[in-house]
Amino acid sequence: MSQMLPESGFSSSEMAKYDTDARAEVAAGVAPRYINLIALTSLFLIWGFITGLNDVLVPHLKNVFELSYTKAVLVQFYFFAAYFLVSVPAGMLLRRVGYQLGLVLGLLVACAGCLVFIPAARLQIYEVFLLGLFVLASGITLLQVSANPYVIALGSARTAPSRLNLTQAFNSLGTTLAPVIGGAVFFAGLTITADPDTAASIIEFRAREAALVETPYFWLAVLLLVMVAFFSWIRLPAIPEHQQGGGADGHDVFSLWRFPRLTLGAVGIFAYVGAEVAIGSFLVSFFGEPSVAKMAPFEASKYVSYYWGGAMIGRFAGAFLLRFVSAGKTLAVCGLGSVVLIAIAMMTSGPIAVWSIVAVGLCNSIMFPTIFSLALRGLGKHTSQGSGILCMAIVGGAIIPLFQGMLADSAGIQYSFLVPLVCYCYIVYYGAFSRTLRGSAVE
Repeated sequence: MSQMLPESGFSSSEMAKYDTDARAEVAAGVAPRYINLIALTSLFLIWGFITGLNDVLVPHLKNVFELSYTKAVLVQFYFFAAYFLVSVPAGMLLRRVGYQLGLVLGLLVACAGCLVFIPAARLQIYEVFLLGLFVLASGITLLQVSANPYVIALGSARTAPSRLNLTQAFNSLGTTLAPVIGGAVFFAGLTITADPDTAASIIEFRAREAALVETPYFWLAVLLLVMVAFFSWIRLPAIPEHQQGGGADGHDVFSLWRFPRLTLGAVGIFAYVGAEVAIGSFLVSFFGEPSVAKMAPFEASKYVSYYWGGAMIGRFAGAFLLRFVSAGKTLAVCGLGSVVLIAIAMMTSGPIAVWSIVAVGLCNSIMFPTIFSLALRGLGKHTSQGSGILCMAIVGGAIIPLFQGMLADSAGIQYSFLVPLVCYCYIVYYGAFSRTLRGSAVE
């Protein structure tokens, strides 16, 4: 029996065959794998930017439509609900059309979602914004389901966690740039507020502020169309059959839930994405609280970039460090760091509270790719089905912020951070005990 390589579940014989195939692809005119990895990394950067814009879109639309915290975070709910609803159909589509065409279709759907923001802004209807976000996120879900297995496949199985951390680092670069650029567009000119006693003033205010959303999403649509042309032209290599899971049926997918490392890893993805998104969604409002820092929205949006920038720096570092240190132990340490920092932010004010919550971004850095890699370890030919389950768990980004919004409305925004704190406690558990959990039938 061929030896199973750590971290990915691919056997040494499978990887030897894959290396041979890689040389054959180059000879046949397919671009070298490092070129393909760079191309795929550009997708991580773009959808990271789109996702990061939500963190300034939430407080912007809250101000425009005078929403409660709970209603404002419906932005994140509709965006991340798409991961749950679209992941399985996306996986079925990819088995029919292939991963490269799946990337092109994902870019087209995301482009359509961006264009919905134009009528949404002109009609000044919050629900149309939510529709645009759902369509946009549906396209990104298709990109996620296509791109993550590609990144795992483009190289040695042993270095898959490191490679996924590297691409996620560029995803974090996108989320770092988005609040700065989005804040400059949405908040920099916010000097006039509506007169609540004058209907005409309210209509004028909403029209002016809603129109600010049109420009960034129009140019994102243009950029996505350029990427459609690029990925229609480039020749990407085929993913090995064991990655595609073409012969698996519903029973195979159902049987995967018997493996605790995968199922508890899915809960970990749910908790991590939910906590990370919830924190990012409430930072502008949190920093604007008189009892915390009393920042203006534009100034606060810069600190949101610092939050995501910490994740970016940590992922670049993690791409190197995870070649030498235990992924599970590193995950547990980062989770514990997040718990401590959030507790400090909840109990203090001023610069201590601000920088404590910002520093959680650094702890977040290696969590997603590390949980993803640990959960898929040992699945072999069922890796793509396991990937689909994990992508569905990204719906935590829809659910957790909603709970934090309800707690913020009832108990105050500072105490609402108890919700992500509980999520990180679970991540500490998964990181500490993932090695003891059964991940495949052969263990």
